[in-house]
Amino acid sequence: MKVSHHSVSYEHKTFSRKVFVLCNYTWLSLLTFISFIPIWNILSMSFSDNKYVSAGEIFLWPKGITFSAYTYILNNQAFYHALLISIERTVLGVLITMICTILVAYPLSKSKRDFRARGYAVWFFLITMLFNGGLIPWFMMVKYTGLYNTMGALVIVPAVQVFNILLLMNFIKDLPREIEESAFLDGAGHFQLLGKIILPLSMPAIATLILFTFVFHWNNWFDGLLFMTSKENYPMQTYLYTVLTVPDTTHMTTEEIKMFYNLNQRSIKAAEIFIATLPILILYPYLQKYFTKGLVLGSVKG
Repeated sequence: MKVSHHSVSYEHKTFSRKVFVLCNYTWLSLLTFISFIPIWNILSMSFSDNKYVSAGEIFLWPKGITFSAYTYILNNQAFYHALLISIERTVLGVLITMICTILVAYPLSKSKRDFRARGYAVWFFLITMLFNGGLIPWFMMVKYTGLYNTMGALVIVPAVQVFNILLLMNFIKDLPREIEESAFLDGAGHFQLLGKIILPLSMPAIATLILFTFVFHWNNWFDGLLFMTSKENYPMQTYLYTVLTVPDTTHMTTEEIKMFYNLNQRSIKAAEIFIATLPILILYPYLQKYFTKGLVLGSVKG
């Protein structure tokens, strides 16, 4: 049955349709506002004076605006050094993890006819999600493989994320097989198929996994605390954690020590959280479009 353009336009102009759209926008706006409140509260607290923060008077607007918390955190060479380590870790970690994820997910997405040992390979990776070796074997593996106190402990050890592999594997499996068959008929090999067809069509899943991996490496502080012997090798999250829990004042000037003890710990924590969250807030809008955009639509016709 053919539906005319006029009937569709009329449907969208009905009173019930307008009420539905209005309710949707109202509800989504309310959810957005509620989700934004904690971030705004943290930002307001980080810019507020010590006495107002201590009294618990800060909610949605800073009082006695001051930059002391940010001055304390940013006016320190150790912070910039830790920031560079975090950037290096995140870039290398995302690159290595995505290479491993793609190279594992692609063969596992094949059928048993194309990959006879697929079932064994899948269970080989799944078993690591069901059973964990424990902290001590994990530490011993890193130490006796020469990765201890190196960047490799932060980027190589967590390189194979089974959850990410399963997500990408299922996404590739859902791609139309006609594309793969057409590529093989045209003489393409597996690497050509993967690089020129599978990866471009899998960009929604890959972008999502890049964001997951980025957040993991940027926010992870425990690995740095466990595998790094010196504070000079701490990534930013580990450095900020040690500053808040066991602050080191041996290398501070008299002015910095005075500023540290005059500041409220909640203000420092708020500034820390905002600084650590800022890269995620900047990156997320650029990757958000891949969450809902289906690049596969229209790739197979008929």
